[in-house]
Amino acid sequence: MSARVLPMGERALLVETDALPQVLALRAALEASRPDGVIDIVPAARTVLVRLDPRALTLADARAWAAATAAAAQPGAAGGGALVALDIVYDGADLTETAALLGLSPAALARRHAETEWTVAFTGFAPGFGYLVSDDWPFDVPRLASPRTRVPAGAVGLAGQFSGAYPRETPGGWRLIGTTDARLFDPDASPPALLSPGTRVRFRPVSALPRQERRRYAGLELPASAGTPVSPPLLAPGADAPPAAARGVDPRHPGGIAVVEPGLLSTLQDLGRPGAAALGVSGSGALDRAALRTANRLVGNPEGAAGIEVTMGGLRAVAERDLWFAVTGAWGPVRLDGREADPYTAHPWPAGAELHLDWFAHGARAYLAVRGGLDGPAALGSRSSDVLAGLGPPALRPGESVGVRDEASGPIPVPPPSPWGAPHDDELTLELAPGPRADWFTAESRALLYDSVWTVSNRADRVGARLDGPELTRARTEELPSEGMVPGALQVPPSGRPTVLLADGPVTGGYPVIAVVTDASLDLIAQARPGTRIRFRHARASG
Repeated sequence: MSARVLPMGERALLVETDALPQVLALRAALEASRPDGVIDIVPAARTVLVRLDPRALTLADARAWAAATAAAAQPGAAGGGALVALDIVYDGADLTETAALLGLSPAALARRHAETEWTVAFTGFAPGFGYLVSDDWPFDVPRLASPRTRVPAGAVGLAGQFSGAYPRETPGGWRLIGTTDARLFDPDASPPALLSPGTRVRFRPVSALPRQERRRYAGLELPASAGTPVSPPLLAPGADAPPAAARGVDPRHPGGIAVVEPGLLSTLQDLGRPGAAALGVSGSGALDRAALRTANRLVGNPEGAAGIEVTMGGLRAVAERDLWFAVTGAWGPVRLDGREADPYTAHPWPAGAELHLDWFAHGARAYLAVRGGLDGPAALGSRSSDVLAGLGPPALRPGESVGVRDEASGPIPVPPPSPWGAPHDDELTLELAPGPRADWFTAESRALLYDSVWTVSNRADRVGARLDGPELTRARTEELPSEGMVPGALQVPPSGRPTVLLADGPVTGGYPVIAVVTDASLDLIAQARPGTRIRFRHARASG
């Protein structure tokens, strides 16, 4: 198989093939020979992204493995995955118009769609959203000229050469031809996604969808050798996927703090949920991982215990029992019952006392760790809130209680003599590693990326930070098929101003990546406020 191995920063690479059939075979071959140290294998329209842990697998070794595997892979050798049938009512809002575009009657379009055996080529856009393809599907369906702001969960659509079903209510521009009530994504199930890369799918027409209580589908897929599909349990028509378990107090971890005021945005975060990108799930987790780790160490917790990420300040909370706490990261007044409390120091927090993290003067995100770790519903092994996917616990709200776990790993240590200070947020220098699509930009633009001073715009959140500055002009203007993304990727949309993807960013995207912020620099940009100036420099070569 002909393939190119392209750089994607210092902890990932992108293997580019000629067409989607090669992607299917390459993904299967990479999965079959997957070495220790590979975190994610993420197929897309023309590429397969490989993310790795450099402590277990060097970038050079990963590149050699990927190249050798691609050379040996044979198109068409992907093999058959599990076969799943989805009951569908062909009642979509765009069925008649789409059929007319293709020169078919609505009934004929529905029949062709149902007679086709589909395969999940890759996932993306939302957790559990599978891009379905088939050699037997000859149509190329244009997307809507104006995407809908709301597509209900269970809607089945067509776009380009793909079909797909929406696992949850989201905006979308696909042409809707039907409805299924199958539970497409359930973070509490194993596996969480019904449609993962390689799964075979048949749509089974029904006149109406049964009205019954939603249930988990886990374990209902058939092995690849099975010849008759099985339908997953169905969901109540028109209803969205149920939210993550309500944040009640686990009786094993009784209430610890009561939220009086969450400020601009306060979310529960740990170190995230890596390894699920192939299912459309980002890693999420604390944006400033070093600050969370430090806060946890100061109160004797494991580094990955869940804490509260407070954006720009404003959090008020009351201890419901005697606790210990520490605040790190962004710099602003910290007051306990009106008295100043030092950051980067463990403090007792008596029952009934109010802790106030006032608006920050420096930095964008502070981390509140409580001894024992904070509690909340876990999704795919993490208590992190993913604001893009709606996965994990929701943002904190006034009046709710957050439990405290019993995860302390030792006594509260003597604070280290480190000279803690306010984050530098006036001007940051970030290191960039090579991106896969640098050659899509002119030589002048590649130089401009490093020679210019960029400014963090007001459009910055946990998904990404858009930068204001000069326009980066493309040398290639054609549309880029969607491909895997990583935190730190500098995507450049048609405006020419880059966006740095962050922890809650999408796992696939269709804008070219000119470079990738190094892992060490990601914690710095987590503290960048709107108006922060940024300069880029080349990262030292490695691996």
